[in-house]
Parts: sequence; C-alpha cells; structure tokens
Amino acid sequence: VTLTAFENELGVQAPVGFWDPAGFTADGDVAVFKRRRSVELKHGRISMMATMGYITPEVIGKLPGFLSPSAGLKFADIPNGLAAIAKVPVAGWA
Repeated sequence: VTLTAFENELGVQAPVGFWDPAGFTADGDVAVFKRRRSVELKHGRISMMATMGYITPEVIGKLPGFLSPSAGLKFADIPNGLAAIAKVPVAGWA
C-alpha cells in the first residue's frame, strides 16, 4: 500500500508527481512533513543570503576603514570566501 498523503501539496508536478526518493514521508506524518518543508525553505533562504554575501563585495566594493586598526588590517585587504579565514585575526571571529 502506497501512502498518497502528500500528492496534492504545493510543488507536486506531472509527470513525476510527489517525489520523495529517500522516503522521508513514508510514514505520512503531516506535522513532520510541514516541519521539513519549513526548514528546507529556511535553509534555502540562508543559502541565497550567503551567496549574496559572497557576490556583493565583488560588485559594489568593500566597507571603507579598518577591520583591525591595531593590526593595520583594512576591510579591502580581506578576500572573499574561504580565503578570508586565513586573513581575519582570531579575535575577529569571536
């Protein structure tokens, strides 16, 4: 017996229908389904913001001034992405 509890949910499209290859909704629990859907939206939005945080400094420039005046480190000296990890002082991550 196949559960079709979510066949009418927003996002279900032909020809695939409701697609759940990992079987997360096999139990038909509506509360868990709604929780997973809201968490997926939240993570998607955070990912979009992170992408903009990576792209925006390249397009419009970086903040003026110093990130660490004592170290003489300007915002413009910090590269984007993972390369910034090695450049930002340890105290800057706190």
